[in-house]
Amino acid sequence: MTITDSLQLLRHWTPGKVSNALLTLASYYYGRLTGNSRHWGLPISLSIEPTTACNLRCPECPSGLRNFTRPTGKLDLDLLGKILSDVRNHCTYINFYFQGEPYLHPHFFDMVKMADAAGIYTATSTNAHFLDDARAKKTVESGLDRLIISIDGTEQATYESYRIGGSLEKVIEGTKNVLKWKQQLGSKTPHVIFQFLVVKPNEHQVDEVHKIGKELGVDEVKLKTAQVYDFEHGNELIPSIDKYARYKEVGGGKWAIKNPLDDHCWRMWSGAVITWDGKVIPCCFDKDAHHSMGELQKASFTEIWKSASYRAFRASILTSRSEVEMCKNCSEGTQVWSS
Repeated sequence: MTITDSLQLLRHWTPGKVSNALLTLASYYYGRLTGNSRHWGLPISLSIEPTTACNLRCPECPSGLRNFTRPTGKLDLDLLGKILSDVRNHCTYINFYFQGEPYLHPHFFDMVKMADAAGIYTATSTNAHFLDDARAKKTVESGLDRLIISIDGTEQATYESYRIGGSLEKVIEGTKNVLKWKQQLGSKTPHVIFQFLVVKPNEHQVDEVHKIGKELGVDEVKLKTAQVYDFEHGNELIPSIDKYARYKEVGGGKWAIKNPLDDHCWRMWSGAVITWDGKVIPCCFDKDAHHSMGELQKASFTEIWKSASYRAFRASILTSRSEVEMCKNCSEGTQVWSS
């Protein structure tokens, strides 16, 4: 995060949001110290899913694999309006992303504008295949604060080994389009981030992606460790460079996640995920929404957040996090590198 981006985020804070953030922080540490899952505040950030549809077939992604067990579809703007009405006084940051490619939603720019009008910092993550000149201009005009562009290779062969069906040329061209319109419109936003998912086929290109990012003029390059589903016996995607891997060999051909899975998790107190059809789930690792805490068509966000079921789930994190299925492959606390 640069100074400019930090100031843009601070612009969305209000005294009420600061007070709520302090309550959230106090609740989290109170829970860690006492084991009590009571929460005095409301979430600081949310991830909201525009759509489950995607144009690519990435091997470690339910959208890419087309193997969801939950319903698929796209977010209704009326539902988004209800969400924003519920959360605008406490939520500072909304990431319009969970599963799927956000730019496939026909009203994506309207969604960003609605959240921006509600005084909330907005972000999204994209594979950048739909950032033609017109959409790039609309991206800048929408008020989007942060644009995360996935670039997982610096040459086509490497890129498409993970982003199956993708074009690195389109990613570069889309990035150029956004940066051009930022300059032409005199806009400080969106803050453009190249996100490089480090896997074994591309780990030798880390220096090169930094070079490309600098040449294009993106604001940041972030390196992200990769989640793989089948890691117990090793996986061809696990980097050989240890610091970029979430997993480690433990002997006998077995592998384990490096994360010790201690009995606490900031995400459970600071944020939540809302699926396209209004389910509130505790974490982005719950890809199929197995742990739905409630539905926004039936209750307000605050009612769901303060519910007995949500409190019980937080309590399970404080006592036996390693036994919660979605936590067994969690990166909470895993380092992500940036420049």
